Amino acid sequence: MARPKQLSASPAPGAGTVFALRAIGLVLAARWAFSMSQMGYLSSLRAMTSSPWACVNLVLIFLLIVLPGAKARTERPLHPLPQWLRQALRFIALLAFGFAMFSVGAFVWNSGWRRFTQALAETNGWLVVGPALYAFVMWICRPRALWRTNIAARRFAIGRYAISLDPVTRTAVVWAESRKLGQYDARELSVRWPEPDIAPSTTMLTPAPEPAGPSIRASAEARRGIFARRPKVELLWDSPAAAGHNRTTVFRAPLASDGDRNAARALDTTLRQV
Repeated sequence: MARPKQLSASPAPGAGTVFALRAIGLVLAARWAFSMSQMGYLSSLRAMTSSPWACVNLVLIFLLIVLPGAKARTERPLHPLPQWLRQALRFIALLAFGFAMFSVGAFVWNSGWRRFTQALAETNGWLVVGPALYAFVMWICRPRALWRTNIAARRFAIGRYAISLDPVTRTAVVWAESRKLGQYDARELSVRWPEPDIAPSTTMLTPAPEPAGPSIRASAEARRGIFARRPKVELLWDSPAAAGHNRTTVFRAPLASDGDRNAARALDTTLRQV
């Protein structure tokens, strides 16, 4: 007897992103249909033809429901959408979110908080849910790397950049989100750190001078935490065989989190071992 083919129960990486965006589009479409039924379909269509913001929302709903070119793929777990679609959704959602917040703020300014709470109850919280959905779309479509860091598989993610190393061919492929920047010889790549104390090889402790007062030191640290720019790590390509490409910066990414710092340290260590 032939055994039936067993299908994997786990969905492909990125299927949750596609499902979440399509669900948001269906919720927005259902809300629009409900509002049109209350106002009357004919009058709603007449108002929509003269409102550019209605057209923006219709385009956003259409893209969220259809998601042209979206496909969950194992090799691109964090980027199931094409790059143009991610940028379009992020931009249109930003416009819709800005207009929604401006409308809510103008309503509160003119009518007051009591009338706003009444309108919030009458719309079942849609005055807050609507902008939250737009913000969620922007968060889903935010710039991010192609995959998460996996040191065992020699895949690294720093900010929105992803690096894949092949130990057999000694090559490295660099991606900016879902756009391929290029393929390089891993022996010609190096990591340049912004400050000596961030580099993994820094282990020496230097004696500090006479400490300042507690209030002065706390205020200085607070100012540095607020106004200091994030340190950026650079991936350099130094190829003697390529004319005009000696000491070229492949990318420059800020170290915004501990995950980025750990990935940069692991990438630096792996490149030194190639």
